[in-house]
Parts: sequence; C-alpha cells; structure tokens
Amino acid sequence: MNSHLKEHLKELEKSHTSLEVRKSREKLNKILADDFFEIGSSGYMFDKKECLESGVMLTEMTLHNYEIYPLASDVVLSTYFINDKTRKRNTLRSSIWKLIDGRWQLFFHQGTITDLQVNDVEKGY
Repeated sequence: MNSHLKEHLKELEKSHTSLEVRKSREKLNKILADDFFEIGSSGYMFDKKECLESGVMLTEMTLHNYEIYPLASDVVLSTYFINDKTRKRNTLRSSIWKLIDGRWQLFFHQGTITDLQVNDVEKGY
C-alpha cells in the first residue's frame, strides 16, 4: 500500500475524530460503514445506529503516530495515539477500514486509555 493511501486514511481518521464531523449525523453516517461497531475506551460496545442516535463524545483531540497495516486489498488496519485535550487523557486507537462501494469506510474502531504521553509515542514507545 502506498503513502497516498496512508495519507487518505489518516485524513479520514482525523475527520471522524473532529468536532465538525462528530456534530454532523450526515457526515458521520458517510464515514461509518453500515455494519460498523466499536469498543469504546469505556469498555462498552456501540454500533452505527447507537453512534448516530446517541451521538459521539465531542472532545478536542490530536492524532499522533499514525500507521497502517494492509490486511487485504480492500481492508486496512490503522493504529494511532490520541491526546484528548478535553478529557485530559490519552488513548491508543485501532481502526479497520474497508473499501465499500468505491470509498473507504470505517468498519471497526477501538480505543484503550493509556498512561503514555505524546513524547513517549514520538520516541516510538
């Protein structure tokens, strides 16, 4: 997989963590695959319907150390670190992106709270 795909998925990842997309049911609906599910940092599982109906946490986040790992020609695992400035905590994140109907959609997402700090990740934990 090329660096263009990595940058494209990174932008999609950034957008789904942005306040603009999180406030917009329409934009979030476009990013999340129909069979999307996530394991939140709370330890609870959510599906697309719950995310769209209940909304997602509106927090200011910055993304660091983004990597992708191809699983198939149309499936990619991404991993990254989030500094959540609103909740004053950090999480390690993973997502599975699928190429569905000609566009990359978020199929699975998981977040785990960590004590790691931004400078730890930049050094390559």
